[in-house]
Amino acid sequence: MKKNWMKYSISARLIIIGLLVLILLIPSFMIQSLISERQSRRDAAVAEVNEKWGQTQTITGPILSIPFTTYIILDEGKTSSKIMYAHVLPDKLNISGTILPEIRNRGIYDVVLYNSQLLIEGSIIIPALDDLKINPDEVIWKDAFISVGITDMKGIKELVTFEIDSNDYLANSGIETNNVVESGVSKIIDGIKAKREFTFSFKLDINGSGGLKFTPTGKETNVSISSNWINPSFMGRFLPNEHDITAEGFSANWQVLHLNRNFPQKWIGSRYKVENYSFGVDLIVPVNEYQKNMRTVKYAFMFIGLTFLSFFMIELLNKKVMHPIQYLLIGFSLLVFYALLLSISEHILFKYAYLISCLATILLISTYTISVLRSKLQTGIIFTILVLLYIYLYILIQLQDFALLVGATGLFVILSLVMYLTRKIDWFSMLDIKEIENENQI
Repeated sequence: MKKNWMKYSISARLIIIGLLVLILLIPSFMIQSLISERQSRRDAAVAEVNEKWGQTQTITGPILSIPFTTYIILDEGKTSSKIMYAHVLPDKLNISGTILPEIRNRGIYDVVLYNSQLLIEGSIIIPALDDLKINPDEVIWKDAFISVGITDMKGIKELVTFEIDSNDYLANSGIETNNVVESGVSKIIDGIKAKREFTFSFKLDINGSGGLKFTPTGKETNVSISSNWINPSFMGRFLPNEHDITAEGFSANWQVLHLNRNFPQKWIGSRYKVENYSFGVDLIVPVNEYQKNMRTVKYAFMFIGLTFLSFFMIELLNKKVMHPIQYLLIGFSLLVFYALLLSISEHILFKYAYLISCLATILLISTYTISVLRSKLQTGIIFTILVLLYIYLYILIQLQDFALLVGATGLFVILSLVMYLTRKIDWFSMLDIKEIENENQI
């Protein structure tokens, strides 16, 4: 009897089962690493396509930049001249347009890209430059230019033509100074003088990926965007004043005043980084297959523990004994589920991959259980428990806002059920399984 204490001692068996659960956490962490590796590979493929198509685009401007000459007195009394720029922002800025998303494939991976058609119009009031301490005689009006910041120039699909007071100016690539933006298009505008107002209008046909953002450079900036993408995520410094999301897509409207940001309508040099105040929309996939896989495997501890608890309860209530190796094999079967789910979900929809993986795992464990316990009733109980657990797990990973609430409630119900089933067990005076077997033999 002493030789078989491990077999017949309930305390010892509980300790062994607990250790097995902890041991099985090691391969579950390895599966999490595998998921991260596959996601990194997917991200690399997505980044490669985005690099060729166009990155997340941020549209800044237009901005009027006025060059002037400034003089510096050197130590020896000599003077040195330097060209600097005064930057003037629009008084009114209206942006409207559409985002047309499409999904491209890179191997087995899907990449979300978009094309955007934008109309940008408004007006700029050229102020007197005295308050900026600029000598009017040093202003180089003939070189004043208007510029628009565009994050990724590869995304531009058509020539950009500025319509200034009914005159057309074909924009050039690049900007004379990167005081405000790093890249974009610009054009020298004839006839620019102080204390006058001019209107502007131009269209942008631009490709991008991920999201589209705008910088509120207007004294009053109004942005109106619509798309047939049903999963937008509004990002940046400002949320839309109005938005509507339906099964056909979304529309959103922003209104930002110059009082809402921390930079003025005019300044000299590179004092302000206006893109830090950008806002817009991101075209997201709410939960991709790797996020769902990662969320699933994070419940491995709970899943293995509850399955082992179910087998232990059957042992306890039906006087059956299972070897630790049998527990270990069942645990490995539960872990194979996660590997199957990951590999299959890369090729078909997650819900179908989940169904195939859980059916294969449930059938494997049920077939093994009937050969070990030799009881259709007990095997049926295990089968039912596994089905309920996998349904419960699927509900958890689909939820976002209520996952914690549903998870905690489910664990409370399971604990209550275990306490109810074991409420009449006298843990100190339980009969030895060996003794029961001997009595049955007599």
